[in-house]
Amino acid sequence: MAKIISCTSLGTQSVYDIGLEKNHNFLLENGSIASNCFNKSHSTAYAYVTYQTAFLKANYPAEYMSALLTANSGDQDKVTRYLNNCEQTLDIKVEPPDINRSYVKFRPVVDPERPNRLNILFGLSAIKNVGEAAIENILKAREEGGEFTSLADLCQRVSLQAVNKRTLESLIQCGTFDNLDRNRRQLINDLDVIIPWSQSRAKEKAIGQGNLFDLLGDSKPEVGGFDAVPKSPLVSDFPSSERLQFEQELLGVYVSDHPLKNAEKAAKSHRHDFKRIIEIEKPCKDVKLVVMLTEVKVVQTKKDNKSMAILKLTDIASSKLEAVIFPEAYEKIKDLLIPNSSVILVGKVSRKKDNDELQMIVDEAIEIDYSAVHKPVDEELAPQHLVLIELPINVATDEIQSQALKTMIEEYSSNTVAVKTPVYAIVRGENGYQLVRFGKQFWVQDSNMLVDRMQARGFDIQVKQISFDRD
Repeated sequence: MAKIISCTSLGTQSVYDIGLEKNHNFLLENGSIASNCFNKSHSTAYAYVTYQTAFLKANYPAEYMSALLTANSGDQDKVTRYLNNCEQTLDIKVEPPDINRSYVKFRPVVDPERPNRLNILFGLSAIKNVGEAAIENILKAREEGGEFTSLADLCQRVSLQAVNKRTLESLIQCGTFDNLDRNRRQLINDLDVIIPWSQSRAKEKAIGQGNLFDLLGDSKPEVGGFDAVPKSPLVSDFPSSERLQFEQELLGVYVSDHPLKNAEKAAKSHRHDFKRIIEIEKPCKDVKLVVMLTEVKVVQTKKDNKSMAILKLTDIASSKLEAVIFPEAYEKIKDLLIPNSSVILVGKVSRKKDNDELQMIVDEAIEIDYSAVHKPVDEELAPQHLVLIELPINVATDEIQSQALKTMIEEYSSNTVAVKTPVYAIVRGENGYQLVRFGKQFWVQDSNMLVDRMQARGFDIQVKQISFDRD
């Protein structure tokens, strides 16, 4: 084996792009192989591409990372790594997918709280169980008919063959409908009545039939400020932990929140001096970590057949580490080793003998005390009751009364993030009743004042407030 150590210029000559198998080695006249013989054009091209990507990342970070995330949307490990890089290194907020704003690709959007900064909006192509045909169908319906106003509105405007129930469940569970209705469990339950209803209406329209609300000149389910659609029994939302678990499964990351945020707050409130995995670069003693147990594997020792555990850990930065708990420590803390739970682990970090990677030797586990931590925002803002209006059909179909009712409700609505109360109506007709739901833009903040105002204005309606408990 020989290497080229000097070159003699032959002047300007024609050159050709030669394809070589396996590597770029050349055979010399003496039969030796010249290794690492790269043309300057080869290394120059790599250097130029490196310069371009470095320039884009430094000067257009949101645009660059959006393109990078889109190019790797099929690889959840890479998507997770790049999203963490966005938020922790580049200070770019990643917004959850939105049925009315997201497109196929990740894309930069203006941060509403920091107008001079760009966020990255999650692309629909990175959601598991949501295929290209479904995305194309949704985007086409949105382009032709404007933003969706509800789940029922979407189901009426898309092909339910392309956007099937499994796709809709995935879209709901990862949060794409949160800006229309935050109660994901309610929406999941509503699919069982909305899908058949939408299919039935599609058949009626195909043969020239229509219902009362079609005759009023609005083909969308939202009429006079409310949706004339069937509704499943009211339920409280999924627990925060379950909502986040769905996000992790479908997106590969937590986007609306992180289950370890409250765990770290609780640990700090109890003065635990912990580190994050990324801060550990070499073996050390007396390490304390706030982590989630993504895998707990119990094994038996060969010598005396005692139980021990091998753990896979992740922290709030999605950094990963393997941990080992030997039999003596395992017997003391095994009750705290629950998969997908958060816990504080204490021990030391050493290197493995076989591959020199870092691993934690756990001596102690501490249960996290959340008593000093406030409830997650999504639970604090969950409505505790609703307003139910009994509405005669003549009021619902009277343009003047409907507009007056709509205006009155708007007075008690607001765009703030404070807790709002849903407003429902039972429309009384000659042949029975129909439950309709006012759009979320008409949910009210002061339901008591709304009820008093309606009664004082003399509407021919009955108003009730219904309270319900969370599961």
